[in-house]
Amino acid sequence: MATAEKVIKPDFGTRKRHFIFTEEHDRLRESIGSFVERELAPHAEEWERETFPNWVFKRMGELGFLGLSYPEEYGGQGGDYYCNIVLAEEMTKANCGGLAMGIAVHTDMATPPIHLFGTEEQKQRYLVPAIKGEKISCLGITEPDAGSDVAGIRTRAVRDGDEYVINGSKTFITNGHRADFIVLVTKTDPDAGYDGFTLFLVDLNTPGVVREKKLEKLGMHASDTALLSFQDVRVPAENVLGEVGKGFYHIMWELQGERLIGAAGCVAGAQRVFDRTLQYALERKAFGREIGHFQVIRHKFAEMATKIESARQMVYATAWRFQNGEYPVREISMAKLHASRVAVEVADECIQIHGGAGYMKEYGVERVWRDMRLNRIGAGTDEIMLEVIGRSYGL
Repeated sequence: MATAEKVIKPDFGTRKRHFIFTEEHDRLRESIGSFVERELAPHAEEWERETFPNWVFKRMGELGFLGLSYPEEYGGQGGDYYCNIVLAEEMTKANCGGLAMGIAVHTDMATPPIHLFGTEEQKQRYLVPAIKGEKISCLGITEPDAGSDVAGIRTRAVRDGDEYVINGSKTFITNGHRADFIVLVTKTDPDAGYDGFTLFLVDLNTPGVVREKKLEKLGMHASDTALLSFQDVRVPAENVLGEVGKGFYHIMWELQGERLIGAAGCVAGAQRVFDRTLQYALERKAFGREIGHFQVIRHKFAEMATKIESARQMVYATAWRFQNGEYPVREISMAKLHASRVAVEVADECIQIHGGAGYMKEYGVERVWRDMRLNRIGAGTDEIMLEVIGRSYGL
């Protein structure tokens, strides 16, 4: 007969490490989290008004946070893909979505293609200083008339001797006003379909590059977003990134890592606003007791917690497959779709739980919603993710 001492009781306070993470990841998490809370978070309100300054890249480069999964020979830390997940999660502690996005574009969107497809000379010129935070990068895919439809890109690169002449425009470019160089998607053969795209590394101080406009956004105010134009920009042929005509496939690979990192950030951001709102619900009183003890509010938290955990497990399991050499496009698309939807839903529900206070800027909850909303559009809209998933089943 079981005694009271042998009865196993639930321990809701235990937070065991997920199997993809090690003690080394825990130490990294503590290091990044401490830095973010100490040196970045105090500036959140200021950067919402003025965008974050470039010293953030330099400082993070000094600390080794911009090259966590890159080889040590290029100044990286030699870590695994999970280190990038940790960075994405800990950056949410800055309470500044635009900051997290600006850094993620640099670490997980613009520089990975250089590492994977770049020549040794390109890596030395662009990747090494980017890891140090001495050069800031951005990624140029979207155009005024081509967003989700990447095949509709019109920016042309025409060979002229030892150079290419580039004409066109790009929009919604995060880091576009501050960046030193751009990984640019162009069309080199308009008649070759998906085999007619080529990537270029373009220095943004090159004659003919015009940073036309700083775009104003619903959220992510701390990041700068640019409209860029390229007017007879001459780029050496040696600046072709990867193979001529293979740019579409190169960038499709890049988007997978970008989507998974974005999903991880969504989960962490949702968890953070959940925790803040839970604390509020345990302190705010109405009708004689804390609002968190009303069944309607308790059930809201139960629903949110379940959805956050489902998204987290999906992201971690997919990250494990990605780290172990698989190319799980379907699951990455699912994780990105689910995590971004959950994050927006949680942020919206947290505003509701705060009531009128949630609509006020001083509580910071409304900013979470505004920042999170971009995740259902950027790096592939919900509709594109659904299309990728549906087609993966032969439909």
